[in-house]
Amino acid sequence: MSSEEIATVKRELLVRHLEAWAPAALHRARRVVYAHGYADAGGGASFQAAVRVLTDQADFVRGRELSMVATGAALPAVDAPFPVHTVPGDTDAMLAVALKASGAQRVPLLGFLDGAAAGAAPAPSTVAALTAGKPAEVLLVLPPGSSADPYRAGWPLFTQVELAVDDKPGELLVFATTTGKSLEGFKEALWAVDEFAGVRYRDPGDPDRHLIDISLTPHPGPLRREIVAFLERTGSATVTELRTFALTETVYRAADATRVVHALVDAGTVSRTPAHGRLGGDVVISR
Repeated sequence: MSSEEIATVKRELLVRHLEAWAPAALHRARRVVYAHGYADAGGGASFQAAVRVLTDQADFVRGRELSMVATGAALPAVDAPFPVHTVPGDTDAMLAVALKASGAQRVPLLGFLDGAAAGAAPAPSTVAALTAGKPAEVLLVLPPGSSADPYRAGWPLFTQVELAVDDKPGELLVFATTTGKSLEGFKEALWAVDEFAGVRYRDPGDPDRHLIDISLTPHPGPLRREIVAFLERTGSATVTELRTFALTETVYRAADATRVVHALVDAGTVSRTPAHGRLGGDVVISR
């Protein structure tokens, strides 16, 4: 696996998400906190990229308070126009304490934890500590072969995607949030990143483990299979329920589900009730 290209994809996704998150959070609240665990991992490249993005948001900070909490064994020097609280030490041992000390409770809070770059998955309690934010969200990267299930507690919205270049298990990128709008924004950023040297996505829920090229219009094959399997389990579902399923349980966006359902209806693979008219959210789709 090309670790350098994988690292570039992760960093670009972090940058894109921060660029959307910071101004929205600063508009919503007077105080916001960004937490970066394992800040020294990968030579600190992602940490420095995050500092640059937040520095560019300086115009939004007037009358607001933006701060960063960073943990890691050997933290790089930081020059930023906002408070950066660097806490040397193990992220599992220090992050929850640092969040509490910085007053990150009940304020917009975004965390980034690249356990894959650090060589070890964080403790579930470390990720759960980020749910103290309101709203809260986390970008979490797990080493190849890891399971995301232990990290679901406390997160009402949770999605995951595998970063891969071949048939071997890839790093697992997890996004969890307390708001649906943030999940939609993450999915848009996920498919908008540039493609790097064969890095592709794999949907953990796809039994065929199909590799998907990074594209604004991703190949619908895995989503088609997952929607058909979902309908076989449930018997039927509304278009709204299928859109929600795609958004929360697959790597795809809600809009991708609408396109797939249209194709399935046209092919006669599924039926719809009522049989005619616009394919609105309350239309029932049956296998």
